[in-house]
Amino acid sequence: MSEALAKAQGAKAASVLLQEFSSTERAAAINSMADALLEHSDEILQANNLDIEAAKSEGLKESLIDRLALDAGRLQEIASNMRDIARQRDLIGQVLSGSTLANGIHIKKVSVPMGVLAMIYEARPNVTADAAALAIKTANTIVLRGGSTAKNSNLAMTKVLQDALDASGLPRECIQSIESTDRQESVELMGLSGLVDLLIPRGGAKLIQTVIEHAKVPVIETGTGNNHVYVEKSANFEMAQDIVLNAKTQRTGVCNAIENLLIDRAIAKEFLALIIPTLKEREVEIVATQEILDLAGDKHVKLATDEDFDTEYLALKISIALVDGVDEAVSHINAHGSHHSEAIVTESYKMAQTFTNKVDAACVYVNASTRFSDGAIFGLGAEIGISTQKLHARGPMGAEALISTKYICEGSGQIRG
Repeated sequence: MSEALAKAQGAKAASVLLQEFSSTERAAAINSMADALLEHSDEILQANNLDIEAAKSEGLKESLIDRLALDAGRLQEIASNMRDIARQRDLIGQVLSGSTLANGIHIKKVSVPMGVLAMIYEARPNVTADAAALAIKTANTIVLRGGSTAKNSNLAMTKVLQDALDASGLPRECIQSIESTDRQESVELMGLSGLVDLLIPRGGAKLIQTVIEHAKVPVIETGTGNNHVYVEKSANFEMAQDIVLNAKTQRTGVCNAIENLLIDRAIAKEFLALIIPTLKEREVEIVATQEILDLAGDKHVKLATDEDFDTEYLALKISIALVDGVDEAVSHINAHGSHHSEAIVTESYKMAQTFTNKVDAACVYVNASTRFSDGAIFGLGAEIGISTQKLHARGPMGAEALISTKYICEGSGQIRG
């Protein structure tokens, strides 16, 4: 028996037992899990250091190492997010609507857990804790398949969380982590129809596409972040500069950073003269269209390829293009973007409305950085991912994205003629 199958069977059995625990008991367990992370921070950070050293020796990009790294501050933030989740109102067992048929049958639509969740994710050890807390909050169990880069971190964190569940009286099998780094375990997990109720991939484009193509269980697509800032011709230049720099350089290895800058052709010369030097000061590699190279006259700006505008760099690199107005900007974004997070900088209410109405993205910003696309920032406590699809859930996914419904129909002997 594969490890994925064994862990999913354990999670399935635990999901039945978990329904016996009240919202108060589940919330207390999440708080205990948060406390345990901090109490065992030394061993978690030691495991994380092993992963970081291995990643450095393998030449992993600095932006990805930053995503992998834990420290005392980040563990405090993870624990705080878990406590936020614990404090949220319970979503399970709520009567969402009701009616009485002419024959006297009472019908209630009630919120229920999904059942068994599964996650396949890359070098993000914080996901282990975030996903576990959200699963317990919604009375779901979860099978975690973290990437090999974060193996030590994930396993150390999982053990701490399982021990805390045990101490709280909940089945430790509610949280399962696949220890093997064999890719076949991921393939097996994708195919466990009847055991896994929902699979959420979280990582790079290759991982997500592989899951979408091969999964035999329901999948929520969490997209990569090929995001844009469009500087419209009425924009305040100082505001636009601040937003571009923040969205590109504040943290490069995250899905809500931008990879592309679109500038209205009417202000191109003036804004390029401002933004190119400031990007260079931040050591950002700039690639752009030939038109921009001619305008800028800067040897540090290189010619962009067609592929550049479709690439999530996760690095200090940006692609720049010029557009004629908001409609061309929207067309460019909808053609090249990943439907994650897009922003316009403008002083025009009309242009802002046009942009927000027409851009096909989960999160759309007016005069703000895309870096705010985050479940914790949105008040969800944490996120299990950011969905870029349109069915069931879209945008940062918190507890509400992890519930389903059932209809409870109460009669008094009615039969259908």
